[in-house]
Amino acid sequence: MGIFNKGFLGLLAFAMLCCGKEKEPAPGPGTSGPTPLSWKKPAHFPDPVYDMTRNPLTEEGVELGRFLFYDGILSRTGQIGCGTCHQQVAAFTHHGHELSHGVDDLLGTRNSPSVQNMAWNPSFFWDGGVHDLDLVPFNPIENPVEMGETVKNVITKLQNTPLAGAKKPVDYPEMFKKAFGSEEINTERMMKALSQFMLTMISANSKYDYYVKGDASALNAQEKAGMVLFQSKCASCHTGELFTDYSFRNNGLVPMRINDEGRFAITADAADKHKFKVPSLRNVGLTAPYMHDGRYHSLQEVLNHYSDSVHQSETLDPLLIQSNGKPGIALMDSEKQSIIAFLNTLSDDQFSKEAKLSDPGVGTSF
Repeated sequence: MGIFNKGFLGLLAFAMLCCGKEKEPAPGPGTSGPTPLSWKKPAHFPDPVYDMTRNPLTEEGVELGRFLFYDGILSRTGQIGCGTCHQQVAAFTHHGHELSHGVDDLLGTRNSPSVQNMAWNPSFFWDGGVHDLDLVPFNPIENPVEMGETVKNVITKLQNTPLAGAKKPVDYPEMFKKAFGSEEINTERMMKALSQFMLTMISANSKYDYYVKGDASALNAQEKAGMVLFQSKCASCHTGELFTDYSFRNNGLVPMRINDEGRFAITADAADKHKFKVPSLRNVGLTAPYMHDGRYHSLQEVLNHYSDSVHQSETLDPLLIQSNGKPGIALMDSEKQSIIAFLNTLSDDQFSKEAKLSDPGVGTSF
């Protein structure tokens, strides 16, 4: 996702957040301040990675983050918001797009990953170049083919709202005041508001989840058979209730023309060439196309890759080399169908339709 070195941008963003950092002002006399929002971890999920104590969720902060997430004001053209390439109906991916279209209809080099269960992510983007959710928005905002803007300019634009003549004007100074106690708009507040909203994007109500929580009838016979097959053939990487170990692996894709070397661009370690982050498979039935470059358009194509098309290379993950030395995973056609049936039980209709996560339908652009 994007062409910048994520490690460099992460360090730059960290420096920007740390400069001039001050304690948020306490509510004034007669005011109660923002309303605390209870964040609940699904009982069968592990503990989150994100430290909630440094950015306590509030109703006003989450709502501010929701408006920012969908507003094109974050882009140079005023037309591209986070929600442009991360659409709720597709579990916050860009369904049907191998590569997303950014400002001026420019194309990036990677498929838009799903924005879900972000509280559990120890790193972000396909190459893991950012390790703090609060720093993630710097990358798409300042990527010339995504939002093509600067964070500095975004802050200025937010400070100058509401804009006369805008289609549906938003008073961001007032929203920041409700969320943080004053009208001051700065980088730290903007990033924390976006994080607060993304932290509420929890997907844990699929058919599979109902089965795990004790409803044996939630899965049919084929889906249960697929789950057993999945656990034996796929769960070494797509493990646990989040269906990922968050590692970086070379899964045997033949390099395309641009020869994206993945994690290597961050670490400069030859052992990381063509390694990409193992994505969560939650809502995988909603998030086609697949792989870091969107080359596969169906789950059938994905499983066909693992059974028949794994490319041997120096950094190919050892788990994809069979005992007979052949690359790939041994899968019969009937097994593939059962695994696909199981994967579709990971779709969370509540998550993809939940009103609190939806586009508020406002914007500052003309």
